[in-house]
Amino acid sequence: MTTPKFTNAQLAAIESAQKLASELKQGNTTLDEHALDLIIREARSHNGWLKKDVSDDLLKQLYDIVKMGSTSMNTCPARFIFIRSEQGKQRLKKCLAPLNVDKVLAAPVTVIIGYDLDFAQHMPKLFAHNPNAQSLFANNEKLTLDTAFRNGTLQGGYLMIAARALGLDIGPMSGFNNAAADEAFFAGTNIKSNFLCSLGYGDTSKIFQRLPRFEFDEVCELI
Repeated sequence: MTTPKFTNAQLAAIESAQKLASELKQGNTTLDEHALDLIIREARSHNGWLKKDVSDDLLKQLYDIVKMGSTSMNTCPARFIFIRSEQGKQRLKKCLAPLNVDKVLAAPVTVIIGYDLDFAQHMPKLFAHNPNAQSLFANNEKLTLDTAFRNGTLQGGYLMIAARALGLDIGPMSGFNNAAADEAFFAGTNIKSNFLCSLGYGDTSKIFQRLPRFEFDEVCELI
């Protein structure tokens, strides 16, 4: 194995990153109660949507947050298709479970979160300091699939949290035909669909009571 070697520019970038991380932790290191409620504790998945558009600029701002989330070896395998047009929605409609059709058609945006099985081709750019990175995935189908699916799912989770932080509501769902979606939207690529998430401004008159969650002692251990 070749030991990674850093250029002077890379060393300077590392020093700058360490300084920024240190400065970031010197201020308020926790979100306030309202922010925690907004993104997790009191936030709800939505099935109904207000007739309010989501702009291109907001979707680009959303991605600029999502892309900074951590992934294994900075693989960044997630791929996103933001569907807003009527034509795009009709293509997606053919892939949906019947119960999901109306809410997807009503949503301003529905994003297909996919994962690219060819992510390793981008390792020379994304993990440039380690010349061995790309070769780890060569001829290793299981490692490639596990890495792409796990980290692509993680990035989908970042998208959901970031969307709420930007004032959007979300409606994640897995009720669709993945093979049909792959053919309709990812044909000719090695990208596979993972799950869907509608984005917009939720109609709170359409939500139901919150369902129960496990308590700490039911599902957690301290060892």
